[in-house]
Amino acid sequence: MSQTPVGRSSGTSYEEVQASEEFANLRKSFRRFVFPVSAFFLTWYFAYVLLAAYAKDFMSIKLVGNINVGLVLGLLQFVSTFAITMIYARWADRQFDPTAESLREHIESGEIK
Repeated sequence: MSQTPVGRSSGTSYEEVQASEEFANLRKSFRRFVFPVSAFFLTWYFAYVLLAAYAKDFMSIKLVGNINVGLVLGLLQFVSTFAITMIYARWADRQFDPTAESLREHIESGEIK
């Protein structure tokens, strides 16, 4: 069975790219960023859900007027989602995308290591 080429003019296969040190480093870098951030967000999300389900007295504490702890924490869920998105986009622009572009150039030129 023949290997499927990755680049248009290169004879580099998907298997060669996946086995390359450059791709392994790119994948490792991605995982080092995404896994901790995802774990943080899921912990924060489930903490909110658990508080809403089991700590109703705490969540109903009024802070200002009709604004209570539950409403503030709920709105902070949206804020944290946007913050994570902005942090990821900034990280990807500075670190991930240049490395991925370099890998793409190596693949297309057939110089995969």
